[in-house]
Amino acid sequence: MKLNVTVPGDAEEVICRFLHDLLVESGSNGYLVGISGGLDSAVVAALAVRAVGKDRVKGLLLPPTSTTDECADLACIIDGQMICRHLGIEHDIVPVEPIATMIGTMLDVPDDDRAAMGNIIARARMVVLFATANREGLLVVGTSNKSELLTGYFTKFGDGASDLIPIGDLYKTQVRELAESLGIPDEILEKAPTADLWEGQTDEGDLGLPYAILDRILLGFELRLDHTEVAKEVDVGPEVVERIWSLHKCTAHKRNPPVAPKLGIRTVGLDWRE
Repeated sequence: MKLNVTVPGDAEEVICRFLHDLLVESGSNGYLVGISGGLDSAVVAALAVRAVGKDRVKGLLLPPTSTTDECADLACIIDGQMICRHLGIEHDIVPVEPIATMIGTMLDVPDDDRAAMGNIIARARMVVLFATANREGLLVVGTSNKSELLTGYFTKFGDGASDLIPIGDLYKTQVRELAESLGIPDEILEKAPTADLWEGQTDEGDLGLPYAILDRILLGFELRLDHTEVAKEVDVGPEVVERIWSLHKCTAHKRNPPVAPKLGIRTVGLDWRE
């Protein structure tokens, strides 16, 4: 068996139908996408435009700066605006540093605690996204992919918070493949994935593996293969597979709703299915 990660042939059709039908059922005015200037948000925005039309999709650029003047030369803003122009969607820019700085100052978070401040920035973005969506009658579209979800590589109640996640069942390498068929600009396809939480930060650097290898390991877990077999198929040491498995297991709380002790006949988050 070869652990080959490829896009299902009907992925675009299924996701677009999902986006179209959910918007109709919700009665909302459209979709709001946080545009990072990266691949995932570009693909999600492109799919939303194909599903419901550019007039019902809005982009929100959320740079870690104090003012819009300060972000003019940031790659995330330049690329984010290019994506919005490419798709023909309206967009706004809302700097989130004032919110994050205020919270960090109030809680005495050290400036050099990058993980803590990174999470605060991600949650500040979530606050702005949902406040905007509430004001304009929109649904917040998440941009997390399956690789991020399975490894817990997202901020709980930050970039992990949304009304829906259209690419949540596609691994990062599948998202990249889909992006090519959607005509996403080369500048975005070739860009190193990053959450732009601090200078020099990259997804693959944080995860310690290229997505091309990580996704094959995760697919092995999805297929319930023995870890020794996964290591052999992917051609990595068993310690690498065990590290990713540990990462997957210890972040389960991020993928599940808050737990409650069971007292009733059906319990929300446990056996009350909707």
